[in-house]
Parts: sequence; structure tokens; C-alpha cells
Amino acid sequence: MLLEMAIGDAYGAGFEYAKPEFVSANNDLTRYVAHQKHRLTPGSYTDDTQMSIANAEVILSGDLTREAYADAYVRCFKRDQRLGYAGRFYTFLCEIQDGTEFLARIVANSDKSGGAMRALPFGIFPDVKDVIAHSLLQAAITHNTVDGVNAAVAAALMSHYFLYSLGPKKELSGFIQKLVPGDWAVEYTEPVGEKGWMSVRAAITAVLQSDSMSQLLRRCCDFTGDVDTVAALALGAAAASPEVKQDLPAFLYDNLENGKYGRDFLKDLDDKLATRMLQLRNVRA
Repeated sequence: MLLEMAIGDAYGAGFEYAKPEFVSANNDLTRYVAHQKHRLTPGSYTDDTQMSIANAEVILSGDLTREAYADAYVRCFKRDQRLGYAGRFYTFLCEIQDGTEFLARIVANSDKSGGAMRALPFGIFPDVKDVIAHSLLQAAITHNTVDGVNAAVAAALMSHYFLYSLGPKKELSGFIQKLVPGDWAVEYTEPVGEKGWMSVRAAITAVLQSDSMSQLLRRCCDFTGDVDTVAALALGAAAASPEVKQDLPAFLYDNLENGKYGRDFLKDLDDKLATRMLQLRNVRA
């Protein structure tokens, strides 16, 4: 999940809010593309993946509290400071020292995609009520609005649906529609703006319309706009779907960053999440 999420994030980062003609000319799955304006090194993931790592580490710790999430967001940023965050939030993270200061100073009135982009790890919980509760709690720390938390819950349910084989791919949107207010079953066709529901609806649409991971990745970027978030969510969730062929080109794995918190770290974290998921299933049984 996290490895594929990072690949979608890193590949999509080259096309984030790029001009449509640039996307159409370069979205061919032959390389990680350098963004026309941003200084992010091709093959590097962004805040979408880093904050998902933070949530995954909190899940593994078992301390599922607001304080633990806030601490994790600051800790992961400080140990591996990187570009890709929104400018004001990046400055905010640079200025604060810990989760206590994070919670004291954060203004949590956003309806953008921050709560949703980091919600996929919560899909490992076997009870859908826990998926909803945990994804909502973490989203409200920064995005305590109706649309902000609903987008996060919908994103978490995407991964949950495939991880627990709850039905055929074609019924994914209907499953989410029954549990979360919003137009999740309506096809998304517009460029993806900054609102969280836009990224999630685009990701759902792309998954429903794709039979392979390579097709899915290209389709996500073809939306234009905030496509790194769309690709991160779609690939991270679809990695567990038996109906989506796992055919991503080898270079996407080989050329993904592999420093201290890169490819090998993500593989190990995915393994730990899989083990934790099995433990949770056994406890529930």
C-alpha cells in the first residue's frame, strides 16, 4: 500500500497543477518527470506519503490519540524535511518543535485534501466503524470541517474495501456512498482542485475505470491539477485489488528514492502494517 502510494505520489508530483499540454506530452510512464516549476527531485515522494507514514507509525504504536498523531506529523517532518508541503504548513512545521505546540497553534478549518491524503493506512482495521472513527479523528486535527473529514473517511474506506475483499471493484463507489455523505458514486471528470473531495472522487473514478496499475497511474495524471494526491490514493488502494493488474514499470520501483525513508523503508513498513492487520483480524475473530 505505502510503496505504491509513494510511487503514485512521486510520479504525479511531476504533473501537479502542470499545464494540460505538458501532461499530455509527458505522461507516458517512461520516467519520473521533473516538475516545470518545483525543485522536487524526480522520484521523490511528497507530503502525501510522509504524513501517511506518520499515521502508519501511530497505528503500529497502538497509541491512537490526537497527541500521538500530532507528535508523529512533527517527528516525521523534522527527521526527513522535504519539499511538497503547502507553503504555510511547511513554514508552520519548521517553526514548531513537537505535537503539543502543533495542537496549540494549528487552525483546523481546512476542507482541502490534507486529511484525506494520509488516510489509507486506516483501512487495515477490520471493523468499518473503527476505520471511520480513526480516519475521522486524525483528519479533524488539521481539517475539522464536514468536507475535510468526509473526504478522509472516504479515502480510508477505499483501502479497507480492497484489503478485506468486500466486493467487486465496480461496487467500490456504492460501498463508500452508503457510509459517507457526498457524491462518491458520481463520475469525476474535471481538473482536480484543492478540495479534499475532488482528489478522492477522482481517485475512485480512476480505479473504477482502470484494469491495471499502469493504466490507473496515467489516468490519474490525465485529470490535471492536484494529481499527485489522486495517484497516491488510487495506487495505494488499488494495490490490494485482485481486479487491477500489478504491471507498473520496473523503473517506478527502481528509481523511487531509497534513502533512509525511501523504498526499502516503505516495504518494511508495509510488512509491519500487514502483520498488524492480521493481528487485528485475529482479535476480532
